[in-house]
Order: sequence, then structure tokens, then C-alpha cells
Amino acid sequence: MVVSMTGYGQSEMENEEGRIVTEIKSVNHRFLDIQFRFPRELSILENECRKYISKKMKRGKIDVHITIEGFSPSLKKARIDWALLQHFLDHAEELEKLNIFDSRLDLQSFLFHPDIVVIEENVNLKDEWKEAIMESVYRATADLLEMKVEEGKQLQNDLETRVERLKRWISSMEKEAPLVAQQYRERLRERIQQLLQDQYEVDEQRLLTEVAIFSDKINIEEELTRLRSHSDQFLHVLHQKEPKGRKLDFLLQEMNREINTIASKANHIPLSHLAVDVKSELEKMKEQVQNIE
Repeated sequence: MVVSMTGYGQSEMENEEGRIVTEIKSVNHRFLDIQFRFPRELSILENECRKYISKKMKRGKIDVHITIEGFSPSLKKARIDWALLQHFLDHAEELEKLNIFDSRLDLQSFLFHPDIVVIEENVNLKDEWKEAIMESVYRATADLLEMKVEEGKQLQNDLETRVERLKRWISSMEKEAPLVAQQYRERLRERIQQLLQDQYEVDEQRLLTEVAIFSDKINIEEELTRLRSHSDQFLHVLHQKEPKGRKLDFLLQEMNREINTIASKANHIPLSHLAVDVKSELEKMKEQVQNIE
């Protein structure tokens, strides 16, 4: 099945202390690029989240946003350097004996000293918080995948319809192609007769030679065969299970190359019109394929 690269998933989990909200957005990208936005204290979970999402998605720019509302799972903690504090107190007692200072040290003098009391990030989250946050990521990812699959179905239906339209145009070009040389022969005969003014007979052998040379120059049978083959292969890849966006993009490049060659060779108004229609349709297909994982 086809999976889109664009989508949105959300999960909300609540308990007695508050709520965890996880949002995951995905947009087009050549490769898999996962970016996280959550409190720095939760960075210890980034690697686990990245591994899980990487198993579920192969391409796309993924933004993961986790917010914690109503509570704080011990995100910060205070650390006291007891040895340094004792060192300060020992010196304070010595200085006090000198009787040269009017003010005395109090508790706040030590509590707000940046070297004695250090505020640190608490990276040791409790297991229940880890489980809750990861469960929120799992649910948001599942919600995102559901949207990606649903949009992928629509992309697949649209592309299948467009490929069938392409194949009908290819059939029309296959019918028109043999008429090009025939019409050229008739026009060439008329011009020669106008120039000769019916005074001389047309050299049929020379006429056939000119027509054969022209037919070889404007022959598009090989291009049409490859274009039809690429169209069939496009449908085949579209139904494969593995990620297919890059394969489809490559096939469209090849199809564009063939139709450009056909357009350059086409010395025939109906063929030129059909070539323009095909090129326009391939551009629309390319825009759709850019959304496929």
C-alpha cells in the first residue's frame, strides 16, 4: 500500500498529577529527519523515541513535540557541597574571633552561594514517568500512521487513474505515429509536382528514399514502447509493500525523458498535442509522488 509522508498525530494522557501531550507532525523530505522539542530534562528518552519512530517511518521530516502540563516529575534537584560548606564555616569561626566584622553569617548566605548549593537537572526520571511518556509517543505515532495510510490510499487511487489516462494517450500516439510518414510522403509529392508543373514525372524511387530517411528520423516506436513499459512498471511498484517513493520518482524521470524525445521528433500536430498532454500529466504525478514515503 501507498503511505503518505504528510500527517499529524496526537496523544493525551492524564493522571492525578497532570497531563502529557505528544504531537507528531510529518512533512515531505528526501530522507528521514526526526527533530524533538520537549523539556531538556526528558532528553534521556530521545534515543528510545528516535529508534521507535525510525522503525515505523522511512522518509519524511518528523517533528515530535512533548509537553507536560500541571505537574513536574522532579525535573530539578538541589545538591549541597557539604565539604565546601564545612570549609567556609571553619574559616568563618576564625574570622569571627578577629572581631573586625560587624555582620554575622546567616543561613541565606550559604543557601544562595552558587558554589555551595547547586541546582541540577534531574535526569533520573521515575519508571512510571518514562512509561507514561513513551506510551504517549506510541499512541501519537499510531495516530500519525493512520492518517498517513489514509492519505496514501487517496494518492494511490489518484495515481492509478492518471497512469490509465497516460496509457490511453500512449495508445493514441501509437495509432498516429504511422500516419506521419504517410502524410509527409503526400505533402512531398504535392510540392514536387507544383515545382515541376506537371512537365516531368515524379521519381518514385527518389521519393521513397526521402520518405524512408524522414521516417527513420521521426520514428518514435522505441520511445513509445519504453513509455508504455515504464507506465506498467509504475503501477507494479505502486502496489509493492516496501517504501516506493524514490522508485516512483525515478520512473517519472525516465517517462519524462521519453516524452521529451517524442515531442522533439513529432512533426505532426496531433502527436505534438498528445505529447503536451502527457508532459502535463507527468508533472501532476510528480507532485503527488513527492508525498509518498
